[in-house]
Amino acid sequence: MRTFLLFGLLFGLLSQNIWSQKVFSTEYAHQADLKVFVVDYAHQADLSVYRVDYAHQVKGNEGLWFFTAYPHQADKLVFFVDHAHQADLQVYFVDYAHQAHWRTASKKHLMFR
Repeated sequence: MRTFLLFGLLFGLLSQNIWSQKVFSTEYAHQADLKVFVVDYAHQADLSVYRVDYAHQVKGNEGLWFFTAYPHQADKLVFFVDHAHQADLQVYFVDYAHQAHWRTASKKHLMFR
């Protein structure tokens, strides 16, 4: 029983930190972990993103992004590119948190920490 509780506690702590949705926007591509292109329409995106106001609002790998003030606070460093073919991930920024979701599940690994 004790082992089960310890495993559950450890899994709970790790599952909160395995996803990286705290991001920092870099000035140069070579500084980034990931290149991102913002598309014009939701159906073009790999991920619909909602920008949250506070870090504690980030939940899992659902497309809720918190932009940090400094690179060391972020889980992922992103660079916003000018053309879709330059991007690792294409995103569309939505107006409401419930609209955030993955459209291309095969790219979910890009947001692992």
